Amino acid sequence: MVCAVCNREGRGFYYTHQLRPDRYPAFAFCSMRCLEGGAAIVKRNRGMIDKTAREIQALKDARRPFAEVLIELGLMEPFYHRTAAEIDRLIESAVTGYVDSMQRQAATPERTGTVLDDPIPF
Repeated sequence: MVCAVCNREGRGFYYTHQLRPDRYPAFAFCSMRCLEGGAAIVKRNRGMIDKTAREIQALKDARRPFAEVLIELGLMEPFYHRTAAEIDRLIESAVTGYVDSMQRQAATPERTGTVLDDPIPF
């Protein structure tokens, strides 16, 4: 199962609204952070997780620049007959990968690339 918030691989965190699996779907999450955020969304939306209006608008706004780059690179041909949902999936995947990498990198000091920046070998 994939995380209901960020679409990464679920890692054993689950939430079912009001503990009623007969009435509400069970959602998988990748972390406690996503579980807490997802549970808050589910509670506000009576048991369902949907994209917010801002997320939907951001995906729509990202389609044009995505298409412009595909045209510039000569890669538009395979995308002509794709649905908006498929294009949105590509955009979400790229954004998620980028954000994940930035969060991982934030945990380590940034290297400047100077001679004295190399780790000490002993």
